[in-house]
Amino acid sequence: MAEATIRDVARRAQLSVATVSRALNGFDNVSEEARARVTEAVRDLGYVPHAGARSLSLARTNAIGVVLPDLHGEFFSEMVRGLDREASRHGYLLLLSNLHGSRQQAALALRAMHGRVDGLVVMAPQIDAKELATALPPALPSILINTRDETGSRSAIRLDNRSGVRAVVDHLAALGRKRLVHVAGPEGNVDADERAAAFLEACAARRLERAVVRGDFEESSGDQAVNSLLQNGQRFDALFAANDNMAIGALQALRSAGLKVPEDVAVAGFDDIPLARHLGLTTVRVRIAELGERALARLFAAMAKGDDEGDEFHVPQLIVRPTTDPDARA
Repeated sequence: MAEATIRDVARRAQLSVATVSRALNGFDNVSEEARARVTEAVRDLGYVPHAGARSLSLARTNAIGVVLPDLHGEFFSEMVRGLDREASRHGYLLLLSNLHGSRQQAALALRAMHGRVDGLVVMAPQIDAKELATALPPALPSILINTRDETGSRSAIRLDNRSGVRAVVDHLAALGRKRLVHVAGPEGNVDADERAAAFLEACAARRLERAVVRGDFEESSGDQAVNSLLQNGQRFDALFAANDNMAIGALQALRSAGLKVPEDVAVAGFDDIPLARHLGLTTVRVRIAELGERALARLFAAMAKGDDEGDEFHVPQLIVRPTTDPDARA
């Protein structure tokens, strides 16, 4: 069976070849309806743009677009460090954009990349899969990090949040902690939701008392969560936050309230940002820089060979430090 051509896509979408070309190359002067029809036709026909033809119509930029939830904080600094290290090896520059937690901003950030980059790395855990599919340029090589994609049309790197959370709960239970609190990330964020669900599941399996308080991944929300719990008379002997920033905020609030860590309350986080090591915080190590490096390596392989290796799961590692075990090495 002959490979589909751009003319086949144009006929299926009932659009001109020029309009299809503009849509595939990510130009802005294409209506959302036309772009959706092109996306559907490409999917139905299994059309793959010819690399030689594309290079004539759209010059290489030697830039990779990176869209992250934020650019502030140690987690994202580490992620960018890994991405930049891999980009430099290939002679590429990074074009960074952040979402500020907004779904509307995500669509704008992704569309702003159209025609400006040769490939795209997207970490948008708060974005709905359908919204993401609409905003992503269909012909632009892309890889997703911890981002929803119900279509399975984009390669993805995912964290095994469930195993990481289960390791924390098992560790706290082994220490004899019976009343656990989880400071979760914002509702609708895929990482936050997976970690909160895994926490409740793991605690239920061990018949531990559990409570969930919502935060926003910022340090201040960890502080606020602890103050709220103490004001409400909530009894707990362990606190697990969905990221290290909130765990650090909780740690400061507990100590300000005169509680000893870990004697009165054991504290654990998630990510293992550099500051967690200095503070002796028990956490789940993600190897953030390596995650960014691996994502970009996968993207370059896809750009060079057109290979799609499918989804890749990364299993994080529990790192025990003095905030849960006073005998552990910082």
